[in-house]
Amino acid sequence: MTVASARAGGTVSGLVEKHSAADQADTAGVPRSRVSARRREAIMDAALAIAATGGYDAVHMRTVAERVGISVGTLYRYFPAKTHLLVAALSREFQRLDVAGNWASGAGTPRQRLERLTAHLHGRWQREPLLTDAMTRAFAVADTRAAAELDSAAATIHTLLARTLSAGPPTPAHLVVAGIISDIWLANLLAFISGRVSAEEARDRIDRAVHRLLDSAAHSEEP
Repeated sequence: MTVASARAGGTVSGLVEKHSAADQADTAGVPRSRVSARRREAIMDAALAIAATGGYDAVHMRTVAERVGISVGTLYRYFPAKTHLLVAALSREFQRLDVAGNWASGAGTPRQRLERLTAHLHGRWQREPLLTDAMTRAFAVADTRAAAELDSAAATIHTLLARTLSAGPPTPAHLVVAGIISDIWLANLLAFISGRVSAEEARDRIDRAVHRLLDSAAHSEEP
């Protein structure tokens, strides 16, 4: 998903070069945990850059390792499979999106705030269709090795949606609605990357389903 670009509204190009240069710098005196964290970030950036130009099938562990400048064995110590790697990157990018966008702020109804977020996401998905394909497929096919990363990504997306609806700490009702919206997005993104619907059709289907859901939720809250 283009939610997986390096900054909200940005792209992944140029990120790997930055991290590769950093990895080549003298690390004497740098805590081991910091070096490990920096390498993990570089690995995710490399995977996103490869996916953005070649899609899911282009992301090979050896290719990622070569791009980062590490051995394949070292890469596997961080991520046991490419689905695990891509889902971890997805979770990170939604976290960045949440922080950068502050979607819960601003006036308006829950529907208006959510429309601002979804318009942003739709634009990014369409700008980087190969990355959208890679991230969606990874989320859909990841196995138990990526269970923790799947839970983290799902929780991040869920919380982002719920906070956007609530304009602050999520309410129980908005948490329920956010979970359903997450499922609506995933189902339609899968339809899009499989070629069953166009990007415009996917957006229309998502918007119509979400609007009906929000209208129903609003009516159920009326006295």
